[in-house]
Amino acid sequence: MKIPVRLNVNGETYELVIAPYRTLVDVLREEIRLTGSKKGCDVGDCGACTVLMDGKPVNSCLVLAATAQDKEIVTIEGLAQNGKLHPLQEAFIKEGAVQCGFCTPGVLMSLKALVDDNPAPTPEDVKIAMAGNLCRCTGYSKIFKAVAAATRQP
Repeated sequence: MKIPVRLNVNGETYELVIAPYRTLVDVLREEIRLTGSKKGCDVGDCGACTVLMDGKPVNSCLVLAATAQDKEIVTIEGLAQNGKLHPLQEAFIKEGAVQCGFCTPGVLMSLKALVDDNPAPTPEDVKIAMAGNLCRCTGYSKIFKAVAAATRQP
């Protein structure tokens, strides 16, 4: 059995017919072909699949796509606007906060939610916002520097 679902992703509406058990990450990657959100652990531990749903970070591997209907979903592909990278993306590049890149989309989405709510986050705020994102390459220090640079903090 399949059900009709309408998803608003990065400002575009997608009318889909999917199995009711499909997760948002799978639908984003396989049906809509937005592959920036990574399918890591598939149990909500790593944060690689983090997207924004109505402005809040969610693990898209734990969200049934059908429950995301009529919500505003933003993926890493929607972070840049009019061909211009988001200040967080620019800072990640400048500060070398990207290494293998697997976790980066999820980390950026978690941090976008943070700076949208708090344009001058402290390192402790950043730590809390990133609690659900695992990175095995950077050691996090360059990520903290990138957030400080993007929000123009010392």
